[in-house]
Amino acid sequence: MASDIRYLQQLDFPAYAVELDWLMNDQNLIVDGYDLQSAVIVALGTDALAPEEEELPDLEATDRRGWWGDLDAEEIWGGWPVGCLLWLLHRAKITGPLARQGSTIGKAEGWTREAMAPFTQRRITSHIDVLAEQIDTQRIDVGVVIYRGPEPEIELRYSELWDELGK
Repeated sequence: MASDIRYLQQLDFPAYAVELDWLMNDQNLIVDGYDLQSAVIVALGTDALAPEEEELPDLEATDRRGWWGDLDAEEIWGGWPVGCLLWLLHRAKITGPLARQGSTIGKAEGWTREAMAPFTQRRITSHIDVLAEQIDTQRIDVGVVIYRGPEPEIELRYSELWDELGK
C-alpha cells in the first residue's frame, strides 16, 4: 500500500489563498509517509459547501462552493464530506462573542472542529484539539493538534488564511 505525499505550505503566496506543494527530499524525490497530515491539510484547505443560511463573503455571490465528490460520498465509497467552512471568513471582520453575527474566532474554531470531527468519529485519531486565537487586529491563527493513541501528536498551525481579514 502506498503512502500519501507530504504537503508543504508556501508562505509567500497571497494572503487570500494558501499554496501547497509536494515536499521533496535532497535526492529530489517526493517525501511520503505523511498520510494523516495530508488528509487534514486537504480537509481544512478544501472549501466545504456552505449551508443556505450562511452569509457568503461577497453579498452578490451565489456560489456556495463545496466539492462535487462529496455528493453521496458515504453511500458510494464510505467516505464523508471533505472540506471546511473557513473560506466564509475570507472578507469577515474579526468580531467578538457579543456581535450580532457572533464571534469570528468562535466560528473559525467551530468550523475547524467540524471539519476534523470525521477523523475522530471514524477512529482515525483518538482526539483532536483545536484552538483559534486572534494574533493582532487583522489576523486569526488556528492550531490543530492530532492525537493517535500512543503515537506522537501531530501539530499543525494555520495563519496565512486570515492575514488580511477585513481589508
